[in-house]
Amino acid sequence: MNRFFGYCGLWAAALFFAIPQGLAQTAALAPVRGQITDAASASPLPGAIVRWLGTTEATSADEQGLFSLVRPAQAGTGRLIVNFLGYRADTLVVGAEGAPFLRVALRHATELAEVKVEGRTQAYSALTPTNSQVITSRDLTKSACCNLAESFETNAAVEVSTTDAVSGAKQIQLLGLDGAYSLLTVDNQPALRGLATPYRLGYLSGTWIESIDIIKGMGSVVNGYESISGQVNVRLKEPDKTDRLLFNAYGNDLGKFDLNLNVSSSVGKRGSTVLLLHSDHLGRCVDRNGDQFLDLPLATQYNVLNKWKYKSEKGLVAELGVGALRETRQGGQVDYRPDAPGRYYGTTMMATRYTGFNKTSYTWPSRPYQSLGLLLNGTAYRFDSQYGRRTYDGTQNTGQATLLFQSILGTTAHTYRLGLSYLHDNYHEVYRTGLTTLPETPEQRYARENRFRRERVPGAFAEYTYQNAKNLTLVGGLRVDRHNLYGWFLTPRLNVKYDATASTILRLAAGRGTRVANPLAENTGMLVSSREFIIGQNLEPEKAWNLGGSFTQYFTVASRPATFVADYYHTEFQNQVVADMYSSPNQLVLLNLYGRSFSRSLQTEVQVEPVKGLQAKAAYKFLDVQTSYADNLLPKFLTPRHRLFANLSYATAFDKWRFDLTGQWFGRRPLATGPGHGYDPLHDPAPAAPTAADLRFTSRYVLFNTQVTRAFKRWEVYAGAENLLNYRQANPIIGASDPFGPNFDAAMVWGPAVGRVTYAGLRFQLQ
Repeated sequence: MNRFFGYCGLWAAALFFAIPQGLAQTAALAPVRGQITDAASASPLPGAIVRWLGTTEATSADEQGLFSLVRPAQAGTGRLIVNFLGYRADTLVVGAEGAPFLRVALRHATELAEVKVEGRTQAYSALTPTNSQVITSRDLTKSACCNLAESFETNAAVEVSTTDAVSGAKQIQLLGLDGAYSLLTVDNQPALRGLATPYRLGYLSGTWIESIDIIKGMGSVVNGYESISGQVNVRLKEPDKTDRLLFNAYGNDLGKFDLNLNVSSSVGKRGSTVLLLHSDHLGRCVDRNGDQFLDLPLATQYNVLNKWKYKSEKGLVAELGVGALRETRQGGQVDYRPDAPGRYYGTTMMATRYTGFNKTSYTWPSRPYQSLGLLLNGTAYRFDSQYGRRTYDGTQNTGQATLLFQSILGTTAHTYRLGLSYLHDNYHEVYRTGLTTLPETPEQRYARENRFRRERVPGAFAEYTYQNAKNLTLVGGLRVDRHNLYGWFLTPRLNVKYDATASTILRLAAGRGTRVANPLAENTGMLVSSREFIIGQNLEPEKAWNLGGSFTQYFTVASRPATFVADYYHTEFQNQVVADMYSSPNQLVLLNLYGRSFSRSLQTEVQVEPVKGLQAKAAYKFLDVQTSYADNLLPKFLTPRHRLFANLSYATAFDKWRFDLTGQWFGRRPLATGPGHGYDPLHDPAPAAPTAADLRFTSRYVLFNTQVTRAFKRWEVYAGAENLLNYRQANPIIGASDPFGPNFDAAMVWGPAVGRVTYAGLRFQLQ
């Protein structure tokens, strides 16, 4: 056990048991509290009126501008209206989750007759005890967000990278760690996990998304034990709150087009439904660098989701949803044909996914702070894929259930949640190399090529939240799970939020995460090379501690709100399934951690609005991600140590015109030695594992994306360009002329392979 785990484990345990156990990531049913001030002078506004939109629940601020307002019995995500004579009214969206202490800065109205109710959502939440950032539906229109992978282009916290130069698979990075270490949830239920990891970012259309919550560090134990670096929660369009009709069409100069249609309607007095449709297609062969490989795979996807919602007058809310997806991909050499591959190299993938979920909750009408909920979801996912001569097929059937009860201890300053959960995963993977092996029986071959795993994990959890009326929120949780293959998982987590002043917030997070790795699915990019996969026996679950915190400062520039955020997180692994690219150039060795593995992430970001309509944000990120490879502690390959980010957005009056520009600078990335390189395994001695001094690094480069949008009454027309300067990685595919030879490697992708992409589209809305 390393020194970090010893110190941080003792510290986290002492701090965890010093408070009452059980912690909700957010105090969901506590009354909303806050302070109302003058935006220019920051002085309190006594007598300001606060009320829930559509209800009679209201209160007024005291002489310090402070207020406390009970939530309506059925308030989930509600709108809070703040009024004061001589000031412009403000409307704030208050989620059902979060430690609700609001700071509302009202601005003077130039003429009383022109007072308007306007909504505003801060990117960095001042309410939640976790370090949370929100990407709103408006943010998603700043770029061509055809799917979830493209939804982070105007965000500095998450980086999206391509796994290889052939298949088109993408993954996110959070705190310098691959996307498998961040929990992806859809409407706060775990989704798109396991074998779906390589392509999951393309399985959610951008037009389906209402908002995205990015949570760094430890979150709630309610969502399970798998989160290590953080959580990305995608909130889909709600049937009773979204537009009646939304149509979106997109096309680019590569020949790709997307079509999206959202339709919602009421069903009786209490019901509503929304139908979400998506299709995309790329059927044109694109080879701009002339290496005879497609720069992007040919792909077609059909995706549908139907959600239903029922809300009674007596506290019962029920949601039901079903979805289906089918996708095909073909990459590789331009002349490759799946039905007659011949001597050409190609990749194919066909995936089908069916999913269903149900969420039912009951809130006691006389006790708006007390509720009981049942969450169910199930997924059937299957794919068949080919990587040259290799075959990789998989099937995953998943079922999850959570029973959740929440209430208070005496007053709403003390809330708790108790629950039971059950996870069932059934995996079957087939991996064939296409190479002849030593003589073996059919039974031996079947055992070598087939990997089975059935997981049954019952669990229980408790969370407790303490929130005083002024400046302190403590959220502590503990869950215990019994894995049928690996025994007991113990997951403690803690989040602390302290408001040092009315505009200064300090947060601290600590906890542990555990996950069972899927070594083949999480390294499919390495299949597009001549490397041989060596998977160790008796791989253990991955376990890590995460400790970190953030500093948030709200201030004004030219009487307009601005935000500065700095955060630091340290993730230390007790065990990790390490993909060793360094020790042998011709092999990818997957073994349990022997030594040390950690990630250190530091990020600073500032957001300002210097003049009306102009929003600017800039960020710097430093990453130190290292792992022991053959006794040498080396930086993780293809992870940049430094990154700069900037975004400018300008909107004219009434949002008729919108202009967006995003720039990103990436520092050097360490490269692993590619296969071949003159090494003959039959005659040459095994090469020595490299040291830090032996590493090669990529070039530094800059990317710019821009978009212009023109809005009409119900129409919006937009056009833009990605990779404006047309930067491309030279030779993204090594050995492209001999893809079946020993030097072939398409996995060392660190920059764009396509170059500049221009696009245009339109949206039509009926609210």
